[in-house]
Amino acid sequence: MLHLDCTRIFANCMTKKVDIIKKRAKYEYTFLQSFEAGIVLQGTEVKSIKSGNANLSDAYCIFKGDELIIKSLFIGEYELGNINNHETRQDRKLLLRKTELKKLHKKMKEKGFSVVPYKMYMTDRGFIKLEIALAQGKKAYDKRDTIKDRDSKRDLDRIKKMNQ
Repeated sequence: MLHLDCTRIFANCMTKKVDIIKKRAKYEYTFLQSFEAGIVLQGTEVKSIKSGNANLSDAYCIFKGDELIIKSLFIGEYELGNINNHETRQDRKLLLRKTELKKLHKKMKEKGFSVVPYKMYMTDRGFIKLEIALAQGKKAYDKRDTIKDRDSKRDLDRIKKMNQ
């Protein structure tokens, strides 16, 4: 009986999807191209992310040599961890193809372009992936246009809902 309960709990943990999104990024930047990157993580970091204890709000990407590094990514300590628990805000290496890395490195050298971490999720196979985007910062008037478009879309949806 105990064995069946454990397998049921394990199955529930595996079906739970992890989606951690940096909502402010779409408002602050114009995304030009997006990439799916792997992250080099320790065991307790993976367990903490699967429990939803991570935050992308302060995270940003830089190049160190030929490697893309994500800085200020908060991954909370694993509750059941021991003395081998990880640091919460350490630098983590991102895994991309060489051609993608060269392309991003070349674009980041140009003025106004940056690499923005947008979304962290778990694949069907159980890997933690990070969606990063080559982005260009928006001007103040672009942000106002975004707000205006969002408000008009919300009003149209409200009208459609009332007419149904």
